[in-house]
Amino acid sequence: MKPPADRLRFVASEEVQSALKSLPAALRTQACRLVVVLEDHPSEELIDDGIEPDTLGLFVGDAWQDGDNSAAPLPPQIILYVESLWAYAEENEATYRVEVRRTYLHELGHYLGLDEDDLELRGLE
Repeated sequence: MKPPADRLRFVASEEVQSALKSLPAALRTQACRLVVVLEDHPSEELIDDGIEPDTLGLFVGDAWQDGDNSAAPLPPQIILYVESLWAYAEENEATYRVEVRRTYLHELGHYLGLDEDDLELRGLE
């Protein structure tokens, strides 16, 4: 049984905060600069742009090493898709918590300039 969307967002927020607290202080400072947005699924616009409908999370904006002089229309942010994460976790709250944390750290890695190979080496594929 699927919990209400508010519950999925609450649990996701808890996991993001827990992940933040577990980071080393210097890394936590950088991570706290990021906005984390919780949405149900990728928008139709994103899907039309090639994002898979079951995407778990997405980093958008300029990476940290690109500096604050960006002309990007949005600040760097992580988007977590709570309905997609819930489905991926096979509707198990403990698994959902693990996947929210893992997805958040994966997208944070992109903000910090890591590519998919770097993330895989860290167990965040």
